[in-house]
Amino acid sequence: MTDPKPIPVGQKERAVQKRVVGLFRDRLGYTYLGDWHERADNRAVEREMLTRFLSEVQGYDADLIKRALFQLEQAAGNQSQSLFDVNREVYALLRYGVNVSTGAGEHKRTVELIDWQNPARNHFAIAEEVTVAGQHNRRPDLVLYVNGLAVGLIELKRSTVSIGEGIRQAISLQNPLFIRPFFAAMQLVMAGNDTEGLHYATTQTPQKFWLRWQEEDVAPDPAQSPLDQALAQLCNKDRLIEVMHDFILFDSGTKKTCRHNQYFGVKAAQRAVRQREGGIIWHTQGSGKSLTMVWLAKWIHENIAGSRVLIITDRTELDEQIEGVFQGVGEPIYRTKSGADLIGKLNDTIPPLLCSLVHKFGGKEDDEAATDDFIADLKKSIPSGFAPKGDLYIFVDECHRTQSGKLHSAMKAILPDALFLGFTGTPLLKKDKQTSMEVFGPFIHTYRYDEGVRDGVVLDLLYEARDIDQDMTAPEKIDKWFEAKTAGLSDLAKAQVKEKWGTMRKVMSSKSRLEKIVQDIVMDFGTRDRLMSGRGNAILVSDSIYNACRYYELFQQTPLKGQCAIVTSYVPTPADIKAEDSGDGLTEKLRQHQIYTDMLGDKTTEEFEKAAKKQFVEEPGRMRLLIVVAKLLTGFDAPSATYLYLDKQLHDHGLFQAICRVNRLDGDDKEYGYIIDYKDLFKSLERSMTDYTSEAFDAYAKEDVEGLLTNRLDKAGQRLEDALETIRALCEPVETPRDTPAFIRFFCGGDAADKDGLKATEPKRLALYQCTAKLIRAYANIANEMDEAGYDAAAAKAVLDEVAFYEKVRNEVKLASGDFVDLKLYEPAMRHLIDAYIRAEESEAISEFDDKTLIQLIVERGEGAIEALPEGIKGNQEAVAETIENNVRKLIIDETPVNPRYYEQMSQLLDDLIEERRTQAINYERYLAKILELANKVATPQGGKTRPPEIDSPEKIALFDYLDDDASRAVAIDAAIRAVKKDDWRGNLMKEREIKRAIRQHVDDAKVEDVFDLVKGQHGY
Repeated sequence: MTDPKPIPVGQKERAVQKRVVGLFRDRLGYTYLGDWHERADNRAVEREMLTRFLSEVQGYDADLIKRALFQLEQAAGNQSQSLFDVNREVYALLRYGVNVSTGAGEHKRTVELIDWQNPARNHFAIAEEVTVAGQHNRRPDLVLYVNGLAVGLIELKRSTVSIGEGIRQAISLQNPLFIRPFFAAMQLVMAGNDTEGLHYATTQTPQKFWLRWQEEDVAPDPAQSPLDQALAQLCNKDRLIEVMHDFILFDSGTKKTCRHNQYFGVKAAQRAVRQREGGIIWHTQGSGKSLTMVWLAKWIHENIAGSRVLIITDRTELDEQIEGVFQGVGEPIYRTKSGADLIGKLNDTIPPLLCSLVHKFGGKEDDEAATDDFIADLKKSIPSGFAPKGDLYIFVDECHRTQSGKLHSAMKAILPDALFLGFTGTPLLKKDKQTSMEVFGPFIHTYRYDEGVRDGVVLDLLYEARDIDQDMTAPEKIDKWFEAKTAGLSDLAKAQVKEKWGTMRKVMSSKSRLEKIVQDIVMDFGTRDRLMSGRGNAILVSDSIYNACRYYELFQQTPLKGQCAIVTSYVPTPADIKAEDSGDGLTEKLRQHQIYTDMLGDKTTEEFEKAAKKQFVEEPGRMRLLIVVAKLLTGFDAPSATYLYLDKQLHDHGLFQAICRVNRLDGDDKEYGYIIDYKDLFKSLERSMTDYTSEAFDAYAKEDVEGLLTNRLDKAGQRLEDALETIRALCEPVETPRDTPAFIRFFCGGDAADKDGLKATEPKRLALYQCTAKLIRAYANIANEMDEAGYDAAAAKAVLDEVAFYEKVRNEVKLASGDFVDLKLYEPAMRHLIDAYIRAEESEAISEFDDKTLIQLIVERGEGAIEALPEGIKGNQEAVAETIENNVRKLIIDETPVNPRYYEQMSQLLDDLIEERRTQAINYERYLAKILELANKVATPQGGKTRPPEIDSPEKIALFDYLDDDASRAVAIDAAIRAVKKDDWRGNLMKEREIKRAIRQHVDDAKVEDVFDLVKGQHGY
């Protein structure tokens, strides 16, 4: 094979596409099917190709093939179900085959649509520019076929265009408005370019969860495009078949595929299992350890005869999570109820999948005691003649815990032939590392925290230590008060009181300290990104249940009242306060009981906790803060959680797992997880940033925790500078004098008469909006601390002015292009940040457009709408003209499918008006009157011309205009369509044919398709 040719900078998409087709054809051995942009009837199931494979390769007879294809096409074409349900049903037919019978009373046979065992026997093919019919036709760049089944789709972009655009394009194709039925058999959806490489997902995956492929133990080849390398790795025949067969699952309404660490982790575990070797899989918190267990358990179950898998956890949350994941993917798993129940199930041949919770039997959360009770319960439950059935594989979750060795020894005695696999999300302690490896075996696979951050699987954590002053203003008075209250007690009694309470200085300063922390957190909620916008929320870790209650009580006096909750293991009962009331004020227990009971209201503790957790995850704007002690610091995943406040001494695994509560992905505006440390757990911030073996993580090997925490202010300053550099580079080509008209020309097209100019510059505008949003977030995150971050007063003022300038540019471009309303939805949190940090006179005027486009404002106010424009636009006649023209053009483009004849006329009028202005054949006042009149006509086609009274709906208007003002035919066609149309008729061939038949009764055959396309564009049908 010849060396790859150098790739030109900024190679055009079409050239990239041709190169990638060559890669699939020449290197990967796919058959090239050709350019299918004019080929009719492209479908998810290419019947002819699949029939040929089933007949010539699989050897099935024609009748069997016909029946199998009928079932497959019926499932794939079921438009009454969601894409998830259709995809799940079709996937089951692909993976397990189609059960068909050749006649009444005959045994069913399974028709295998794909040869999973022998990948090379399948037919792999690629086609480009595949035009697919839908409510609105679309043409994916590349489609991958296995035996005629469309299982892969690739959207390509040139190197200068963000891969995000390709991802959004691929996602939009799955919309019912476009070509959703084409995704019936789709397994991998991909997007790529030569700078960012390849991102992949499966059907209906939101953009934030798209993955980047990273081949293990293979260095990037500088002579190749990262796109080509990733495609060659992910889409080679064996790998594609394997991913489709072993790494696709349907989890409680969401289809998922593997991250590269999950794939290589499972592959490494498979090798170990085949060799009967145990070991440890260390995949960092948040990288999908539970699904790795599922995929490995499924593989063991399907590939090893008589195999059974038992998963052991030591936290209720983990036990419930494991059960939920397995049940969610359709793999029934049995949760044991007691030691005797577990032993009984192991003594039987079923079920094949079990999970067991260690502390359930001891009734304790304490590791050592719970494990001892669990082991004792198991041993006493063993009946005489006990012989565990099946080939047992024991998954020990969170195997890093110190009791795992003891548990392993006991389980090994009961199940001597079982193979043990340890799973952990945290690095192993130096003192436990050798012991754990002696117990479970060596590391089978590792995926460290810094690797997860690099791959975008989890977020970087930014660390900030905060010092709360605890000095007392009058310590002698506190001592005097204490002496008075303990007067009459013996010295021994006084000593006992002091031993229980500490000094009154500590008690009183603690109250002051808690108040200061509450004020500090409330300030963050009013000033920090995500907390301020309600998109993110926070967890506060308290050092005791009593202090958690005091925190809650203090928060009730702040704006967070009704938006925070305590979640701990405490369950208030009357026994708690028995004999507690001395008549001399509330004791700790009384106060704790009262606060907790008031918070619960009429709910049980379990009901309240469940509701609070659900609201915290699903409605972060309403449940903004959870106060915890030990609960929820492991096994609780809330993507919205962004800030973790630490007011408890944590170390080692507890600290590692706690801080990883805020590292989950959650949209573009969550760029980091924030750790706020009130206990100075890392002691010297400087040392903790440079030497992870000091203080809090002293028990870990340095290399195992590198890259975990980053100095927040250092990172925030770098993030701000990077954002400024990016937006400066984007705007650098804008012509001098770099005024409003210059920016409008650059981002909206140089000529308002160019109908394609707005569309062609759309990627630049989108980049501007995204860069501005990132810049505002970066600035807001550091605005109150510019001095601490190293900016002097002049530099800070210069940065503020520059941020405000680009925010104004963005607003003006939004208005000038007609994008304003669309982009308001794109960035819901931006208003909070702009209001808080960079409010400016020019941007205040923008508020008049909050719920309206410029065209809507013109319809309402006429010439007065121009006064609502920003100063930079309304002060320049050229800018005003181009702004209105672009807005009118955009509306015409958007509405043309609804009434082509009418909007074609409007488009011509706009062209003529622009030409008249350009040749200066019209003065500005006359031009303004004409353009405002045209804007009114475009916005209100119903009132644009005189029509008969029976033409009284937008649908009839569109038909009337198209049919050359033939009112009787327009009314007749409208009535005929309404008589036959069914729900969800778009994209359903049978239902569409009925509508076409109704149209055919009133127009010539040559016009049926044109009228049908017009009808498809009408919202009222």
